[in-house]
Amino acid sequence: MTQPTFRIGIIGCGNICNQYFAGLGKFPFLKIVGVADLDPARAEAKAKEHGVRAYKPDELLAEGKIDLVLNLTVPKAHAAVNLSALKAGKNVYTEKPFALKLPEARRVLKLAKASGLRVGCAPDTFLGGGIQTARGLIDAGAIGEPVAAVANFAGHGCEGWHPDPEFFYQAGGGPMLDMGPYYLTALVNLLGPIKRVTGSTRKSFDERVIGSEKKRGQKIKVEIPTHWAGVYDFEAGAIGSVIMSFDVWHHSLPIIEIYGKEGGMRVPDPNTFGGIVEVRGSNDGSWRKIPLTHSDQVGRGIGVADLASAIFNERAHRASGDLAFHVLEAMLAVQLASEQEEPVHVKSTILRPAPLRPGLKPNEIGD
Repeated sequence: MTQPTFRIGIIGCGNICNQYFAGLGKFPFLKIVGVADLDPARAEAKAKEHGVRAYKPDELLAEGKIDLVLNLTVPKAHAAVNLSALKAGKNVYTEKPFALKLPEARRVLKLAKASGLRVGCAPDTFLGGGIQTARGLIDAGAIGEPVAAVANFAGHGCEGWHPDPEFFYQAGGGPMLDMGPYYLTALVNLLGPIKRVTGSTRKSFDERVIGSEKKRGQKIKVEIPTHWAGVYDFEAGAIGSVIMSFDVWHHSLPIIEIYGKEGGMRVPDPNTFGGIVEVRGSNDGSWRKIPLTHSDQVGRGIGVADLASAIFNERAHRASGDLAFHVLEAMLAVQLASEQEEPVHVKSTILRPAPLRPGLKPNEIGD
């Protein structure tokens, strides 16, 4: 049976919007109906660029021809827009992070369940060829039982290139809530849910100087921690060491590595859909590159396509609100552990998302 067209309205026309237009356009059963933004001029420009209708946000929510609201607003607005979309009877898929605080995230999940609607959340990069290939290898026992993992994102912030970098240093910003979702979602997909967290955070610079042209020379007051170091105990037994930092000028840290009882694995950048997967067994003299088992030609929006397919096929979707909530709780736990000076037990748990079937084309989802 051919899947019916699934109609999407986008709220938020910022930097990431065009990537979703490109990614969603790969799937023939998805159709972007229109866009909205608090800045009407920005919405009009984006609508003209892509040949869709421009709405005001309230008009888009009221539009009966829309099945799902794609929420691309700034992080502090994610939960409020998600709730508004659900109250309007729309399924919703949001950019990361799922919310800034756990109570508002719980409200979103509770309303979705009560309304019989779906909630999804970025990142969906774990559905690309790189992470899916690594998942298949781990599940097949290529490195034996996983015992440990490291994941690192380290740089010196976004003020040097981003046109509007202020929000990275305000509540809802920072390296963990900005980049942590990619790394922790990948780790949960590979290793399963997290049960306990400890760690430390700090703010190393009180202000940042913007280097991008529009606001070059303007100063930003830093309001949140900008270096996070966490230790994650996974329910299955592995221990993960995670660094997320905007305070590092140079480094040679691995992106993600998984260490098993019978070997190790290098996992590609979880902010991409492809990359190189390498495995080295306990007796191997060198690392071996593993051909990708899944396409790396998908893009942002494959999680939306999977959600739409899941509704049609009456199954669970992979980039789910429950997964995003678990990752959010695990991220926030690092700062809580730092403040309390003791470990934090993660209350939520999930099943790992089902792997995608190998060999799918970039415009296919499978079951």
